[in-house]
Amino acid sequence: MLDLTPDPKSLDWIETASRDELEALQTERLRDTVRRAYQSVPFYRAALDAHGLVPEDIRGLGDIAKLPFTVKDDLRNNYPFGMLAVPRAQLRRVHASSGTTGRPTVVAYTDSDIATWSELMARSIRAAGGRPGDLVHVAYGYGLFTGGLGAHYGAERLGCTVVPASGGMTERQVTLLQDLRADVIMLTPSYMLVILDEFARQGIDPRTCSLKVGIFGAEPWTEDMRREIERRADMHAVDIYGLSEVMGPGVAQECVETKDGLTVWEDHFYPEIVDPTSGDVLPQGELGELVLTTLTKQAMPLLRYRTRDLTRLLPGTARTMRRMERIRGRTDDMMIVRGVNVFPSQVEELVLSIADLSPHYLCVLSRPARLDEMTVRVEARPRAATADRRERLAQELGARIKHRIGVTVAVDVVEPGSLERSLGKAKRILDLRAP
Repeated sequence: MLDLTPDPKSLDWIETASRDELEALQTERLRDTVRRAYQSVPFYRAALDAHGLVPEDIRGLGDIAKLPFTVKDDLRNNYPFGMLAVPRAQLRRVHASSGTTGRPTVVAYTDSDIATWSELMARSIRAAGGRPGDLVHVAYGYGLFTGGLGAHYGAERLGCTVVPASGGMTERQVTLLQDLRADVIMLTPSYMLVILDEFARQGIDPRTCSLKVGIFGAEPWTEDMRREIERRADMHAVDIYGLSEVMGPGVAQECVETKDGLTVWEDHFYPEIVDPTSGDVLPQGELGELVLTTLTKQAMPLLRYRTRDLTRLLPGTARTMRRMERIRGRTDDMMIVRGVNVFPSQVEELVLSIADLSPHYLCVLSRPARLDEMTVRVEARPRAATADRRERLAQELGARIKHRIGVTVAVDVVEPGSLERSLGKAKRILDLRAP
C-alpha cells in the first residue's frame, strides 16, 4: 500500500497547535455556545434555570460538567424546530434521522454550518489519505441521511472529483470503480464487503483496482474487519465518525499514517466520557459513553449530547487533538443474554478470528421459555461450505464465544450467500422476543 502521510504544510494550523492554544480556543467557543443556547433556545434556558445556572457560570472547560445533558428524546420532544437558535428563515438545509424507533430528529444548518461541515469533511478526507485531484466514489446514501451529502461536499471542498454513486446497485458500483478508476471510496464497512464479494462474483481481483484508501463509517467495525478489507483490496482502510444530531460524518477521523484511533476535531466538538449509568465524568483512558458539546454550530447548538456510543479518549498522536478508540458498540445495542452483556462487535471479532468464517453474521435473540437465548448465524466461506465442515466451525465459534465472552450461545453456520446483504448500515441484531 502507498505511503499517504500528508505534507505537514497542508494541515490546518489548529491540527498541530499546542494544547494551551487549543484549550484557549475551546474555552472561548464554549462560553459563546452556552450564551447563545441560553438566550435563543427555550429548552436550554429552562434546563439551565432548573440547575441554577447562568451562562456566566461557565468560565472554563472544567465547568462543562455543571451543564445538564441533552439526550435524543429532547430533540424528539422539540420536533421539528424547537431546538433552533436562529430564525427558521436562516436555515439552508435540513437533515433528519429515519425515525424508525419513534419520531425522527431534525438537524438544521445555516450557511456557516454547511461551510464548517464541508471544511471538517475535507480535513477528514485529507487525514485519511485523500488529496486534491483524487477521484472520490461516494457510496453512502444520499437524502435525509447525512452520510452522502456530507462526504460529497467535503470531497469537493478538498478539490477532489466526486462520483455520487449512492448506495445499492452493487454490480454498477463495481463497473464504476473499474471504469472511472477511483482513488478513494466512502461507505459503510459492511457494504464494502458486499462490493468485494461482487468483484469476486465477476471474476475480478479487487487488488487490481485503483483504490488506495477506503473511508468507512456509520456503523461499528473491528480491527479484524480492517485487516480483511485491506487484505482483499490492497488499500488503506480508515475509520470516520460522526452522528447526524451533532453534524454528520466528520466529527472525528482516523489518520492514515497511524491508524490508532480517531482524532476528534476538538476545535469544533468538545468530547467527554461518562459512566453510562451514573453520568459521572470518567478519567482519560476509561471506557464509557461519549458525550459531545458543539463549539461552533449555529443553527442547533448542543450541550453535552449523550451519543450512546461506547469508546474511550486517548492522548493525541498524529495530531495535537485527542483520539477516541473505534466505537465498541452502543449502549442501546447491548444484548443481555442470561445476565451477560454482549455487543455485536465482540461477536464480530471472534467470527473473524476463524479463517473459514465470513464477515456476514447476525445475532438472533429469542425467549422460548423464561430465559433469553442467542443464536449466531454466520456464513461459511465457499471453501468451507460442506455440512461437516460447517458443523465443526459452529462448534469452534461457540467454544470461543463461551471462553471469551462468558455466555453459551447456539451457532448456525450457513451456506455462503444465505444472509441478507446490507446496502447501508448493517443489521446485526434480530430480536424475536415478545415485548
